[in-house]
Amino acid sequence: MSEVTPQNINSTFVVLDDANNAIPIANSDRFYEKLEQQFGDFKGKRLISHYTFEQDWDSWERHPAGEEFVCLLSGQIDFVLEQNKGEKIVSLNTPGQYILVPRGVWHTAKVRTPSSVLFITPGEGTQSRSLS
Repeated sequence: MSEVTPQNINSTFVVLDDANNAIPIANSDRFYEKLEQQFGDFKGKRLISHYTFEQDWDSWERHPAGEEFVCLLSGQIDFVLEQNKGEKIVSLNTPGQYILVPRGVWHTAKVRTPSSVLFITPGEGTQSRSLS
């Protein structure tokens, strides 16, 4: 058995692989580059991450490999989901509230107060685009 030591989600994210292993990965400026080097296309994997936001996102993203779990830990934030009939705004106002962003749905966030958010993201095939 390996030694169990406490980690901090602010500095060390976790990759869950398709064999149900949990692999700690240190967060850094080149985190996503390192992630790609270590895990390739991210097929069958999910990333558990934590971010603090003080301003609106400057892009949209979507995850074609599955639903993304988004849980508010503190603050207030609106998630904007692009749908056929326009945009749907889902507000997270209370710590513990979460949404499941549907597979393949473009989404962005508008920060109402500085917010801390926990994500579980199916990373394979993730796409992003600018807001304009």
